[in-house]
Amino acid sequence: MADASGPFMTDWMEIEPSWIDYNGHLNMAYYTVLFDRAADQVYPHFGFGPDYAATRKLTTYTAEFHIRYMRELHLGDRVRSSYYLVEHDEKRFHSFQELYHQDGWMAATGEGLTLHVDMTGPKVAPMPDDILPNLARMAARHAALPQPAGIGRQVSIRSKLSKR
Repeated sequence: MADASGPFMTDWMEIEPSWIDYNGHLNMAYYTVLFDRAADQVYPHFGFGPDYAATRKLTTYTAEFHIRYMRELHLGDRVRSSYYLVEHDEKRFHSFQELYHQDGWMAATGEGLTLHVDMTGPKVAPMPDDILPNLARMAARHAALPQPAGIGRQVSIRSKLSKR
């Protein structure tokens, strides 16, 4: 984990053989796996995780997730992810991740909206009073950082035909 001067940084993760597609690089689905594994490293700092779900019947669901593929990854590559908490309220949080190759270049970004869920419904529900301050602390630290490029990007085709 980064200190207060930077985003949360995950441990290194290695590309697995079964993740390689017929083009010889990381299949697009496994970028999501890497971002999800990265979030699993952040969540204990919020108070989330398997114990949270089992004992409190509360959890998180991903409502939306957007990936930008910047450079190909290959078998044996090692990557790590940054994690920025962009904003949050009592029921949701918006995050942005950057996937970095061991040589320092960015391979992909992932941006998501996550919901806090009461599993007995299931229904979106406010986070408990002992959890919400954890997000607020990280969000305050991350608000002081330069905003990563790409947050809030839309998918579109910018051409003369699309301007009608």
